[in-house]
Amino acid sequence: MQKQLVISALGTDQPGLVDKLSRHILDLKLNIEDSRMSVLGGEFAIMLLVTGDKSMLEQLASSSNDLEKKFADLVITCKYTQAKEKSAGLSYKANVVALDHQGIVHKLAHFFSEKNINIENLSTHSYAAPHTGSKMFSVDMTLTIPESTSIIQLRDNFIQHCDDMNLDASFEPNRS
Repeated sequence: MQKQLVISALGTDQPGLVDKLSRHILDLKLNIEDSRMSVLGGEFAIMLLVTGDKSMLEQLASSSNDLEKKFADLVITCKYTQAKEKSAGLSYKANVVALDHQGIVHKLAHFFSEKNINIENLSTHSYAAPHTGSKMFSVDMTLTIPESTSIIQLRDNFIQHCDDMNLDASFEPNRS
């Protein structure tokens, strides 16, 4: 059974960080199995799920301080994990678009949390509306819904919740 290590890194955005970090991982004969990378403000954030030989993963984890020095202004955290059990439930996508204002993410997360629905993935993005330049906000979520949940009722409640907050929303099965 292959071991897994989650690596998160945060530092000033600069060209070449992904190249250098992925080269270091490849040199240890490890594999990047899953990743998320984004520039947030002037900072570059990366999360990697790395798999491979236990001793090489230990070497990677123990070298995080050296990597921080090598990549200057990068803060690295490593944590061992295990393969996630397949989530029991139905996979759905929820998408929201609205004028940007405080509390959107919290109110959406709270809505699903109260219903014991797991948010598997959440991504947000701010942008200027094409014609007006108004600051817009979009949220894309992948959810795992317990099989005992009435999807029709959940969908109706979600759409009403979003309407009450003046959010445009969609809710549909995850086909990917």
